[in-house]
Amino acid sequence: MQITKNKIHSHQQIIRCMNEFKPIETKDKDLIDSYIITSNEQDCDLSFANLFTWHFQTESSYAIIQNSLVIRFSNSEKEHEYFLPLGTDNLSPILEELKERTSLTKENLYLRGVTPILQEKLEQYNPGHWEYLEDRDYFDYIYTRQDLAELKGKNYQPKRNHINKFRKNYKYIYEALTPSAIPECLEFEAAWCMRHGYIENNNILNERRSLTTAFKHWNELNLTGSIIRIEGKIIAFTFGYPINHNTFGVHYEKADISIDGSYSAINQLFAASLPEQYTYLNREEDLGISGLRQAKLSYHPTKLLKKARALFKP
Repeated sequence: MQITKNKIHSHQQIIRCMNEFKPIETKDKDLIDSYIITSNEQDCDLSFANLFTWHFQTESSYAIIQNSLVIRFSNSEKEHEYFLPLGTDNLSPILEELKERTSLTKENLYLRGVTPILQEKLEQYNPGHWEYLEDRDYFDYIYTRQDLAELKGKNYQPKRNHINKFRKNYKYIYEALTPSAIPECLEFEAAWCMRHGYIENNNILNERRSLTTAFKHWNELNLTGSIIRIEGKIIAFTFGYPINHNTFGVHYEKADISIDGSYSAINQLFAASLPEQYTYLNREEDLGISGLRQAKLSYHPTKLLKKARALFKP
């Protein structure tokens, strides 16, 4: 009888712990960053800016479990997915707690953003009990900041040509993106969507919602961005946020394709303006869009960050 009571008490404790997962809000920024910025994780989904501005889609939430940060998302099937905990090398006790939680809620245990290094760690704790589901469309493109800022060597000759042509043909102004420019950026982005016929595209609508949230909370999120003007009008803008201590995430970039070299110019100028502490730039995934994939590959990434979903199979 005592064993049964202990089990009930244990389950009640776990259920109470499950309530510790809280929606991610701007007031949580310093706490969450204290775990993520100091880590070596480079996943663009771990940027606080992305965690907050895409909350409407991912229902991102967090809990501190055994002094470690655990991020939780909801997937399209309305099941929860967890990032591996940040702040500890001992995954075993937290994995056991997550197994218990999902068992009680009758969910599958999915882990998100499992890189090859993290996969090795999982296999140390539960060898043969994980099924890994990779999707090339969601691999992150990571470059060195210096490569994108300097564009040296034969590989970058076409990019240099684009930028030289841009500089020759246009008298432009490059400046920081400040709150006063946000209304103009939104107007530019809306016109860009109309021009490309994307106004009813769900991916673009979601992206615009994320963008609007970022602009609304610009100062709270401490975002960094830049714009290019020609004859006073914005023809390109970009912004991002640090993922960790040496990797900066470029979360958004739009330019007027009718102006040859505009994308190359904003890319290069922004990379050159970022602090040298950021050795790497994560320019996120290509979502399987062929033109976007070609564009990202043309900048010769240092690596494609492979990420998988891991399903626990008891």
